[in-house]
Amino acid sequence: MSSVAIIGAGITGLTAAFYLQRKGIGVTVYESSGRVGGVIQSLQRDGYLAEFGPNTILETSPKIGQLVLDAGLAPRRLDPDPKAEARFVVRYHRPIEMPGSLWGFLTTGLFSAKAKLAVLREPFVPRRRDGKEESVAEFVVRRLGKEFLDHAIDALVGGVYAGDPYKLSVPQAFPKLKQLEDRYGSLIKGQILGGRERRKRGEVAKDRAPKFSFDDGLQVLPETLSTRLGEAVRLNTNVCRATQTPAGWTLALREKDEELRAEHEAIIYCGTAHKLAELRVEAQSPVRLETFSEIRYPPVASVVLGFRREDVAHPCQGFGMLIPRVEGFKILGTIFSSALFPHRAPAGHLTLTSYVGGERFPELASLPPDQLFALTCEDLRVLLGVRGKPTFQHSVFYPKAIPQYVVGYGRYRELMNETEIKAPGLFLAGHYRDGISLSDSIVSGCNVADRAADFCRKSSADRAAAVRGAG
Repeated sequence: MSSVAIIGAGITGLTAAFYLQRKGIGVTVYESSGRVGGVIQSLQRDGYLAEFGPNTILETSPKIGQLVLDAGLAPRRLDPDPKAEARFVVRYHRPIEMPGSLWGFLTTGLFSAKAKLAVLREPFVPRRRDGKEESVAEFVVRRLGKEFLDHAIDALVGGVYAGDPYKLSVPQAFPKLKQLEDRYGSLIKGQILGGRERRKRGEVAKDRAPKFSFDDGLQVLPETLSTRLGEAVRLNTNVCRATQTPAGWTLALREKDEELRAEHEAIIYCGTAHKLAELRVEAQSPVRLETFSEIRYPPVASVVLGFRREDVAHPCQGFGMLIPRVEGFKILGTIFSSALFPHRAPAGHLTLTSYVGGERFPELASLPPDQLFALTCEDLRVLLGVRGKPTFQHSVFYPKAIPQYVVGYGRYRELMNETEIKAPGLFLAGHYRDGISLSDSIVSGCNVADRAADFCRKSSADRAAAVRGAG
């Protein structure tokens, strides 16, 4: 039977392993840490349920809902409270609700009349034709104006990537924006016309995709997949070297201070880019993995605080708030966690999940927890009218949080394609290649499982033909 090694027990690796196993292909998942799920972490304590990585899954593809069904998790799925649709952006030191309609945009206090006029002119702005790769900032200023960049897109980029719009690439970080301009000549026209095509494909734009979680938090998903995989998941096992052989691949492993070997027909790497750079791969043609160490991962701290409901002036009914750099706050944004799903806080309390660091303030992410709690409380005092001491507090520091798809990132993706060609049977998947969101990572796992399965079937057919030829 074919056998595939999967390096990394984050959501991409677990999804790929789950579907390969369902296809009848043997899998072994090697995870260097002592837990599955990667950045997905759910903590239950003192009546609170805190998320320290992503807080929701966006159902942007039918493959995501299918995974929930296939894993038997449909009864545990939680859809958000319908009242939690509102999203806020900070301006004038207060959260202002993002408009959800044309009339709302025309009447909102979030933008000046000049900025609104610039947006309404967008369909008449000519598309770029010189082939230059633009940063997000360049693209937005050209099509929508500087105010829209400073007071909306900067906040979005900080919330999604913990990134800098002057560094991130439009075609790499937000490819659908570039595709809208290329195909329709306008973002606004593209949103209208492109929506019909997405519906035909069964896809949903991220800003309109249904969100969901599970009764005991997002960690339910990786833990369930791991349980389904059983002994195929090996924790505290580091893959040090992969050597290509005529029969496939030989892995050199370190497990509990013991050096081991394992044979597999194919390998799927689902870890981080910086760990990929450390993996020694000896293929039939030389591959250059050390280049991936250049991919930037800024540090981010996740800070979860609980408060008594009467100690927070703002209603906190909605998804949360994003904060542009020009507003001068330390936190990047805050999710109104207990407004999204039930049982995230005790009765009469609420949970707020804030993020600190990123490309904006990388030096703040590594502060001691007490200092993180203090600076977060100070910003929330001004923004949401928080007073009194938190009734719950916990933080997690990610020294390398989110890969930054900067201008020029395409060369890394080209190198990934080149690596797979030079080393047949080695597949690369995950957030450093296929998109940084949790939904992107799930789809990446589904797709790489299909690719690896096709490779194994072809290899088996080739071996069978060789045996018949020799006979």
